[in-house]
Amino acid sequence: METIKLLLATNNLGKVEEMSAILARPGLSLVTPAELGINLQVAEDGLTYAENATLKALAFSKASGLIALADDSGLEVDVLDGQPGIHSHRFAPWSSASDADRRRYLLEKLREKPRPWFAHFHATVALASPDGRVGIASGECPGEVIPQERGTNGFGYDPIFFIPAYGRTMAELDLQEKNSISHRANAIKNAEAIIDEMLGFPPGPLKNN
Repeated sequence: METIKLLLATNNLGKVEEMSAILARPGLSLVTPAELGINLQVAEDGLTYAENATLKALAFSKASGLIALADDSGLEVDVLDGQPGIHSHRFAPWSSASDADRRRYLLEKLREKPRPWFAHFHATVALASPDGRVGIASGECPGEVIPQERGTNGFGYDPIFFIPAYGRTMAELDLQEKNSISHRANAIKNAEAIIDEMLGFPPGPLKNN
């Protein structure tokens, strides 16, 4: 079987691990920018998740000559009118902020707000080809923000994002559990038809059975 390459257009190792597990299937070879020697920083100055994901997917696709899959995601908290949203990674007011800094900053803003702090994760994925074709799909995962960090898996806001159906935070789930419910997994699953069409696969599940 001929192997088709798909570039995961991200430098985030956590996202690479998640997407690699979700996308695993015979005949598909997943590659990263680092493996191709591509060092590309794309300005995420779009006004929507779809715009940011598209900017990244197109830039990495043109740089590599491969079809590229990018995502843009964020945490939207109800009592903060949807913040931090598309600014989730840039939410803290200092440029060198870590994931822990961003979680701390969010909890500071929520401290005087009544609980529960209902929220959801949102993800939009964009698949782009070197000739400029783009396909987009989105997914969400509902839950709530809690004031104590729990768990060491995952990244970003995962340790303070509680999922009532599991009784655990996103950071307390193993990778298989997370990929069964996460916003990024749901977005990629909703993009299955786009992925099949652009990569030339016959219609079928992404998961390697």
